[in-house]
Amino acid sequence: MRKKTLFIGLFLIGLLGFMSFQLSMGLAEQKGTAAKKKAIVERGKWLVNLGGCNDCHSPKVFTPQGPIPDTTKLLSGYPAHLKLPEVPAGVIAPDKWGALATNDLTGWAGPWGVSLGSNLTPEILTGLGSWTDEMFVKAMRTGKHMGEGRDILPPMPWPGYAQLSDDDLKAIFAYLKSLKPIENAVPDPIPPGGQMPPK
Repeated sequence: MRKKTLFIGLFLIGLLGFMSFQLSMGLAEQKGTAAKKKAIVERGKWLVNLGGCNDCHSPKVFTPQGPIPDTTKLLSGYPAHLKLPEVPAGVIAPDKWGALATNDLTGWAGPWGVSLGSNLTPEILTGLGSWTDEMFVKAMRTGKHMGEGRDILPPMPWPGYAQLSDDDLKAIFAYLKSLKPIENAVPDPIPPGGQMPPK
């Protein structure tokens, strides 16, 4: 009986030791995975800053040095509550201006019509919150909204982003998904000669 009790005790100690080892390995793996995810998000942030995404996708605050991104609305796109300024007739032509921009650079007019910086935050209804990695990569490769919708219009330099690796595009998307979601329903682009939306 003592041998049986000793055997069961040793077996339980061994089992507890094995379980403790497995748990510590799992925690180390989780810590490694978290560090890897953080590194991917940091790479995405670096690429977003290098690519100047805030220039057209972030509302601005005006300082004595000029406009700077509004850090409370980073990458939330053209402010939907603002009235779009009229594009003066005859200003955009081959021998005149090629494009015009709103004062915060989130709205652009050119031969393509009027385009507005999209909401790149992970807000579900008005931003990229419902997008997948695959949709984002496909959009950057094809120049199509959501990878298969309407054309992505100037000044978005999607042909340059199309040259990035899948890993870099996924890093950009991981960073965008890490941002604070901001509800901002940016209006649709306006085709050449189209009517400005009423406000």
